[in-house]
Amino acid sequence: MIRTSITVLSLFLLSASGGLGQDQTSFSIEDILSPGFPSSLVSARHANRIAWIENERGMRNVYTATPPEYDPVRLTSYLEDDGVDLTGLQISDDGKIVTFIRGHAPNREGWVANPTSNPRGGERVVWAMGTDGGSPWRVVAMRDYELSPDGRWVLYVNSSQIYRAPVNSGLRAVEEGGTPFITNYGQNRDPIWSPDGGHVAFVSDRGDHSYIGVYDQRSPSVTYLAPGVDRDSSPTWSPDGSRVAFIRRPGLPFSSSAERPEELEASDFPDGLISSAFVGGHTLEIWVADASTGAGRLLWSAPADEEGLNEISQIQWQGEHIVFEAEPGNWRHWYSISVEEPSLVELTPGDGFVMQTAFSTDGRTLFYSSNHSDIDRRDLWRVPVAGGRSEMMTQGNGIETYPATLSSGDDVAILFADARQAQSVAIVPAIGGQARVITPLPDRFPRGAHVIPENVTLTAEDGLEFNNQLFLPPDLQEGEQRPALIFIHGGSRRQMLLGYHHRGFYHMAYAMNQYFASRGYVVLSVNYRSGIGYGKEFRNSPGRGGQGNTEYRDVLAAGKYLQSRDDVDASRVGIWGLSYGGILTAQGLARNSEVFAAGVDIAGVHLWGDSLDPESVSWQASSISEIENWTSPVLLIHGDDDRNVDFSQTVGLVQIVTSARCRVEL
Repeated sequence: MIRTSITVLSLFLLSASGGLGQDQTSFSIEDILSPGFPSSLVSARHANRIAWIENERGMRNVYTATPPEYDPVRLTSYLEDDGVDLTGLQISDDGKIVTFIRGHAPNREGWVANPTSNPRGGERVVWAMGTDGGSPWRVVAMRDYELSPDGRWVLYVNSSQIYRAPVNSGLRAVEEGGTPFITNYGQNRDPIWSPDGGHVAFVSDRGDHSYIGVYDQRSPSVTYLAPGVDRDSSPTWSPDGSRVAFIRRPGLPFSSSAERPEELEASDFPDGLISSAFVGGHTLEIWVADASTGAGRLLWSAPADEEGLNEISQIQWQGEHIVFEAEPGNWRHWYSISVEEPSLVELTPGDGFVMQTAFSTDGRTLFYSSNHSDIDRRDLWRVPVAGGRSEMMTQGNGIETYPATLSSGDDVAILFADARQAQSVAIVPAIGGQARVITPLPDRFPRGAHVIPENVTLTAEDGLEFNNQLFLPPDLQEGEQRPALIFIHGGSRRQMLLGYHHRGFYHMAYAMNQYFASRGYVVLSVNYRSGIGYGKEFRNSPGRGGQGNTEYRDVLAAGKYLQSRDDVDASRVGIWGLSYGGILTAQGLARNSEVFAAGVDIAGVHLWGDSLDPESVSWQASSISEIENWTSPVLLIHGDDDRNVDFSQTVGLVQIVTSARCRVEL
């Protein structure tokens, strides 16, 4: 049983006491976490302006910049660390209006997070403001929205109907309720403005089938595009606004709403009763339709034997091509199809996957962030949408993500980081070249005190290889043995990098790994199987999670690797992680306390599934199945409004520990 008390706290720090003096610390946690974290980078379609959100010590604000100097200008003045999220940044085509959401997304019960415990509760509201300054004004309370190209209106969905609210600061804010902008039968969603703002395409879901509707504001009227008995989705406008392309899948078969005897196999039933497909066996088509008349034509059919191409979820119309991402092979790549001469062209071939993308204003060039050239970093690339040779635009050891193209076509804004540079906004010439950082780091940020992590490839007991990042203390002397820490990312669809991460929590986690190294720890960040960045086969390794917990083999191999190092005290190896990383932290402490001396379990899952049967695979894959072997101390951290892991996972673990007569501090 767990022999040491479990403490539930909001902050943690493992002490590296025993042979480590305070003079080893050249910077504080506050120092290394001092930079603002930029995100949500956007650019105006017809003006040379970018905007982004920055979280500086909990104060979340909107910034903007214009060429040639790109000096950052703070637009909003939220100057308190109140925990209220800022997301959903959009900018009008002319760059004069920005809109954003202040407030968290509702949880499964519909509650908006209330970090300040305001007795009036939390709220989620769209705000707007001019990029020339002034104060923001409230637009409407809702979940998500779509800003019109001219910045005058926002569309949003409420109770399956599409609403419209004015952005004009002189009009009274619109609250939920009232009359829908488009009243239509079915579950209506995904509204998207035409390029001129005169029409709105949307999905009208009727359950076993769905339509693409086009609303004409001038008539007003709704036209359905090539309607039938299929499931249509992902509408996207042609650049001139005359046509709409969309994805078509077969309608649902009877089996979707009828019971099937368990003793019968699918092959025992007639074709089309259990599953549905088009003639030829494929299950996905791309159609193009006239937005005015609704007349449509089949553009392209996914090959029936290419599962990855039958799983396309979203398409975009860029220039004269339809573009999308798909994963027919081991890597997720981008593809294009000419609207006039349809044939599939792979735009980003090779070993590596594409993360974030942007397009030139004319739709002829795809800019993308990829690990093609460096598996544990990201570089910026460009390729013609019609197909051709890809060009790597940036060189070196940077991590370049989230491109946003300037309307002039001269520059591309990106988020940039490296091993010592916290994430910043930077500008790269559209023809390629050195990234120029435009958001300076605070003077207190200890850039020069960072260590450069190195990749270490390890092999689990079943032969699977996986990558890790090793941080060595800067003052490590030959013959010394130091305590060690393992960091386990969440997800599990994540990948830690050889530098600052582009996601907020992992940006902080990288900084903390640097801090622990500065305090004398040998730190190893583990990219275990089922994570991204190494291809579909690695991501879909068999026996994951509740089906066998094979990821833990990688964590155990990492722990034993640290124990085997001459510079590590084998009796002092700790482990910490968030969410899925919390799962694997608990696994380590429960299964191998002789390897992991202590841990910090942040929002971990301790019971896979809902079975308490000791013979079930999910129970045996759960950490509580080994609770009697858990002897290492652990710190538990969990928010009770967690949107991904039920708080009951921590509540239940504490009950087991309490029943074992261990002291619990809350």
